[in-house]
Amino acid sequence: MNNSAANTGRVLWAGLRALLVLTVVCGVLYPLVVTGIAQVAFPGRANGSEIEDASGKVVGSALIGQRYDLPLKDGEETPAPDLRWFQPRPSNGLGTNSVNTRYAIILSGATNRSGDNEELIQWVTDAKAAVVRDNSTAGHTVKPSDVPADAVTSSGSGLDPHISPEYAKLQVHRVAERNRLTVAQVDRLVADHTDDRILGFVGEPRVNVLELNIALRELVAGKG
Repeated sequence: MNNSAANTGRVLWAGLRALLVLTVVCGVLYPLVVTGIAQVAFPGRANGSEIEDASGKVVGSALIGQRYDLPLKDGEETPAPDLRWFQPRPSNGLGTNSVNTRYAIILSGATNRSGDNEELIQWVTDAKAAVVRDNSTAGHTVKPSDVPADAVTSSGSGLDPHISPEYAKLQVHRVAERNRLTVAQVDRLVADHTDDRILGFVGEPRVNVLELNIALRELVAGKG
C-alpha cells in the first residue's frame, strides 16, 4: 500500500513538473521569442499592418476594408456613402440582414448564397444601379456594362481592403468633381496606388482603398 501511494505520488509530481516546464517553455518563452523575432524582422506586420495618415495618426489596417459614409440620418437603416471618397467593394452581402455589412470586424465570411438566389440577384441589381447613379457626372456617364464585379459583390471574407483598378478608375470622375480636382490628377493618384500582381504572376492588380483615400485627402489639403 505504501509503495503504491509512493509510486502514485512520484507519477503525479513528475506530471506536475512536466506541466510547469511545458507551460513556461510553450506558454511563456516560445511566445516571447516569436514575438521578439516578429517585432525585429516584421514590425509592421506584427502590429497589424497599421496605416498612418500624414499626421502620424493610425487610421486603419492595410488588411481590413472600411467604408466611407455620411453621418446616419434619422430614419435611415444604413448611412449613405460619402461620395467625396473612393468607395470599397460591398462587405459580406448588400442587405441589412448581413452579418457584416458595415465592415465591423465581428466575423468574416461569405454570404453563402448561390448565384441564382433571388435575394442576391436583387442586391447585385440594386448595387449596380447605385454605382451607375453615383458615379455618373455631368460630363461622364457610367454604363451598367462598365461596372466591374467587385463593385457589386463582396469578397469571400467580406473584409477585402482592395478594389480592382477598373472599379477605382470608374470612380475617378465622381471623386474629381466632388473634390474640385482635375480628372488627370485623380487618375494619376489611382495609377500611383495600383499594385501589380505579386511576383508578377500571383493574383490580380489591386488598389488599397484606405491608402488611396489618404493620398486623396493629402492632395485635397495641398490644393487648399
